[in-house]
Amino acid sequence: MQPLLLAAGNANKTREFRELLGKDFDVYDLSFFDEMAIPKESGRTFEENAILKAVAASQDRRVQDRHLLIVADDSGLEVDALGGAPGIFSARYAGEHASDKENIDKLLSELARRNVPLDQRSARFRCVIALAHEGNLLGKFEGIVKGSIVDLPRGSRGFGYDPIFVPNGFEQTFAELPAEVKNRISHRAEAIRALAAKLAALKPSD
Repeated sequence: MQPLLLAAGNANKTREFRELLGKDFDVYDLSFFDEMAIPKESGRTFEENAILKAVAASQDRRVQDRHLLIVADDSGLEVDALGGAPGIFSARYAGEHASDKENIDKLLSELARRNVPLDQRSARFRCVIALAHEGNLLGKFEGIVKGSIVDLPRGSRGFGYDPIFVPNGFEQTFAELPAEVKNRISHRAEAIRALAAKLAALKPSD
């Protein structure tokens, strides 16, 4: 298996990467490296944040000693009626260290405060993945899934804003859909498919 380090500490995200990349890849995350300093997401776009994290992690001496490839992603929800918010602030929309429920509650309250009807709650999940090695950016990959925001959370699967997002062509939220369906249509799945193609191209032939 090809080892990859995911520059993230989110166990849910790590699990999705492992499921989506499959058995050909051995995905580690920051829990395997004590006190690795990853810069804060100070970029103005998902792309800038993903690149910032991937390149920084790839410069760690322990990572370089192991010749590890680094992947980092930044992803979030963009709601048209909120001018694209929460966007790059999705994970901290209700404040630093906000819970998923707190972020969802704030988003729904903002839509309610603006009296946005259900048929005008178009939104999209966006994911950008950066691939780096020893301080060099090797590629970036984007995935988008369009959908809409429901009025109340539904479902217990997934994480983040999954309970209030219904992808186009479906009636269930991401949190109601089986993992195998979400992993086929999600923004992260699209970006990871492009990443996997790049990794396959980098792999030396036998």
